[in-house]
Amino acid sequence: MREEEKKQASLKKFFKKRWVYPTVYIASAALILTGVLWFQNSSTDNATESEKFGYEASPGDQFNEPAEEVARSMENIVLPLTEKDRTNAVIKTKFYEDTAKPEEQEAAIVVYQNQYHPNTGIDIAVNDSEAFDVMAALSGKVTKVQEDALLGNVIEIEHDDNIVTRYSSVKDMKVKVGDEIEQGQALATAGKSLFNEDAGVHVHFEIRKDGIPVNPEEYLNKSLSELQEASVTEEKVSENKASENEKSETDKETGVSEENPADDEKSSTEEDKTSTDEEKSSTDDESASDEENADDSQDESTNSKENKDA
Repeated sequence: MREEEKKQASLKKFFKKRWVYPTVYIASAALILTGVLWFQNSSTDNATESEKFGYEASPGDQFNEPAEEVARSMENIVLPLTEKDRTNAVIKTKFYEDTAKPEEQEAAIVVYQNQYHPNTGIDIAVNDSEAFDVMAALSGKVTKVQEDALLGNVIEIEHDDNIVTRYSSVKDMKVKVGDEIEQGQALATAGKSLFNEDAGVHVHFEIRKDGIPVNPEEYLNKSLSELQEASVTEEKVSENKASENEKSETDKETGVSEENPADDEKSSTEEDKTSTDEEKSSTDDESASDEENADDSQDESTNSKENKDA
């Protein structure tokens, strides 16, 4: 009993001190404030992670758009035909390549009104078929639907990274500007065009990157991402270098250089000048000789006259 009384007495004595209660209050307030701050920081971190990964705590459709873009970039580029027609497809006119062989370049030229036009796409027909469906080679958004008597109507579909597919020589168009198109969706029916009448019933198919036509056959059955990563500018530069090398070899054979045409012209001018000087000198010599002959003839005539008088 005495020990318990001693403990109670010591506690009462402890709490009677002036600093005890303020200390307890301050410590309690600090613990409460620390808990509130921790809770707020935890909520902020969760919100930051949600914004970083593009999702919210509540279920929604935030993942639909990025997932759709990734799926489209993984699509393989295919001929704008049905699966059945692809097995019977024939390319009437190929894409004109600057680096192709002369006979291949000649076959890739379209003649219209006695003018020669390099083909900027491929002209596709189907064996034993007067008319066939034209399908979307890739998913995208329709940006142009135009009636064109010369080209046989035109449809353009825009894809990611400034890539555009163009379909012309079509009729019975089934889409309009602004439509979201899925790969394999019917766009129109193949028809004829005045521009390339020799191709008959066909569809003219083009792929353009940054406004520059590329060869569709090079990217068939390849993913769109390969075309997105391709550098069209580098391809053109390499073609120009090849053309410059051919010119250089031609210059060596002919002995004329296009790099310094001024020097060639100067050399030619100097040669002409030398030749002119030589001709002038020869002419002067001939004139002097004629004058001497004339003087001699005059002297002989004078002597003859004097002899006669004598």
